Amino acid sequence: MGIVRSDRRVGQARIRSIAEDLLEASTLCAIATVGPRSSAHVNTAYFAWAPDLRIVWLSEPGARHSRNLRTNPSVAISVYDSGQSWGKPDRGIQIFGQAHAGSEDAEEIYARRFPDSRDSGLSAYRFYELVPRRIKLFDEQALGTGTFVTARVARGGQVVWERTDVYRP
Repeated sequence: MGIVRSDRRVGQARIRSIAEDLLEASTLCAIATVGPRSSAHVNTAYFAWAPDLRIVWLSEPGARHSRNLRTNPSVAISVYDSGQSWGKPDRGIQIFGQAHAGSEDAEEIYARRFPDSRDSGLSAYRFYELVPRRIKLFDEQALGTGTFVTARVARGGQVVWERTDVYRP
């Protein structure tokens, strides 16, 4: 049967709560960037998140993904608990938007999650942040088996439901 669009709306508070739980599920994320000639690149990094759902990470400016961001700011990030087991309820979040060098508060956001980062001797590294435009939630315990909820992220991190898709075997 495939993917079925559901008319089941999910409220803003519920989307927000699930998104925050999913962002807390892991300290690692996979960052996908677009390279020269539209080639895909993925990198794993520790991340922190802000109340407005910005994602902040620390990276060396010469790394492939950092260089990619200077020419194409389009980014997708995935966060999930890597200890999940096949056949059990799964969960994860995908975040889509644009990334750039971190704003003034990026270091503080990161240090709240990783206090030891303040004195880590990583002065060659820079903070980067993703400003989300859209999120896609997958939390089978909270939303149901095979259910994906997509929401637009407005200024200040306000989330607005866009669609619910259900995958049917």
